[in-house]
Amino acid sequence: MLEKAMENVRKETPLVHNITNYVTVNDVANAILACGASPIMSDEPQDVSDITSICGGLNINIGTLNERSIEAMFVAGKRAKELDHIVLLDPVGAGASKLRTDTATRIMNEIKPDIIRGNISEIKTLALGSGTTKGVDADIADSVTEGNLSDMISFAKAFSKRTNAVIAITGAIDLVADSDKCYVIRNGVLEMSRITGTGCQLSGIATAYAVANKDDITNAVAAAVCVMGLAGEIGFANLKENEGNSTLRNRIIDAICNMDEESLTKGAKYELR
Repeated sequence: MLEKAMENVRKETPLVHNITNYVTVNDVANAILACGASPIMSDEPQDVSDITSICGGLNINIGTLNERSIEAMFVAGKRAKELDHIVLLDPVGAGASKLRTDTATRIMNEIKPDIIRGNISEIKTLALGSGTTKGVDADIADSVTEGNLSDMISFAKAFSKRTNAVIAITGAIDLVADSDKCYVIRNGVLEMSRITGTGCQLSGIATAYAVANKDDITNAVAAAVCVMGLAGEIGFANLKENEGNSTLRNRIIDAICNMDEESLTKGAKYELR
C-alpha cells in the first residue's frame, strides 16, 4: 500500500501550492520535487486564489506569520476547499505565541484541513486549546513514548474524529491516524532534529502524496512519513567524516529523490493499530 502511494505521486506529478515559512521555503520546494511532485509558492493575497486553483493541494505552514500571509492562507484555503482540493495545516509553533495559536485554531475551524501535521506539543495545543512549545520544537514534557503509546494513539484517533482530518504527529515515534486506525512509524534518526525544516519538507511531501492518493489519505500520509524518516536514515548512513547537518540536509533530499518502491518496502518500519 505504501509503495502504491509512492508510485501514484511519480505517475501523476501533482502540483502543490505552498504558503510556507521563509526559513525553509527552498528546502520544501526541493523536497517536493525530489518525491516526484511539483511545488509552487505564493503568499500574496491577490495571487493565491488563482495559484491554488491550478494546483491539486495546498500546504499551509504558519512558521513565519505576518498579516499578509495570514490573509493569503484564508483566501487560498477557502478557494481550495471550494474546489475539493487537499489542504494540509502545519501549525508550526502553535502554543508559543497567541498569534500562532489563534491563527492555527482559526484555520482548523474555518478551513477544515484534510490533514493536520505537527509535533505533539503543537497538536495538543490545537486539540486542547492551549499548550506549550519550546520555540517551534516540542516541549520536553511532551513526547510519544512506548510507555504512553496506547494513550497517544487514542488521543490522535479522537482528535481525527473531532476534526475529520488525518492527524500526523511526528517525533521519535510518529503517529498517523484517522478515527479508525493509526500507523505507528519508527523510521528516522535523532540527527534530523539538528536540521531546520525536515518537518516543513514532510508537510510538503505529505500534501503531494495525499493529492495523488485521495482515495486513502491516511495511507498516503503514512507513506510520506515513512519516506521522510527512511531518507533521514539513509542520509545519515551516507555521511562521511567531518560532514555535518548541512550535508545531511542535502543527503536527505537526495535519498528522497533516489528512493524506489523496493527500498521503501524493505526500510519502512511501521505497524497498524
